[in-house]
Amino acid sequence: MVVNAQNCLEVVVFPGVIDAFPLVWDKHELAARRRVDGLWEEADRIQAELAAAELEWREWAIARRRVDTVPAPDDGATAEAEVTADPRDAEVRSALQDAAKPKSQVPVWRQGLAWSVVSVDYQRILQVLADRARLHQGPLTCQEMAAVFGMDVVPTRVEALRSKVKRLVARGWLAEGQPGRFTLAAGVSGPGGGS
Repeated sequence: MVVNAQNCLEVVVFPGVIDAFPLVWDKHELAARRRVDGLWEEADRIQAELAAAELEWREWAIARRRVDTVPAPDDGATAEAEVTADPRDAEVRSALQDAAKPKSQVPVWRQGLAWSVVSVDYQRILQVLADRARLHQGPLTCQEMAAVFGMDVVPTRVEALRSKVKRLVARGWLAEGQPGRFTLAAGVSGPGGGS
């Protein structure tokens, strides 16, 4: 490499060296892709742990409200706190049931396996493709899925989605009939029983 008079970087390529670039790029691209996949799995794990921690926190808050209604030992009066059902508690429990368990991965699909074994993000992908199959519509690309999910259709978001979709293909949940076009795999249908 040489810096010219206009402070621009010029690359000097020697014969035979240019042939090695695609191999180096492939190696670096694969390493970067694996890193992204690992980080997304870590993000799923952290999201599940956060849901579990928030549920525990809400349960302690409920317990505190209930304890406040117990008669005080000195004068028999009860505290003025009122026990009321918090609608957010039900939402947290529902979210926790839908979230993947910490350190979980996408299991290999088998007959009777429910969608709840995968994280909410994977369930959303499965649901969109199930809806398309139910309406007799064709397969979707990752860009189309990103648009359906209301995501920005930019390379980073689409690639993150593509890694999840490819993981579902590798585990037998989805099929890729044509390159880059995805549908539910044969036998996979509704969220209840996976078949």
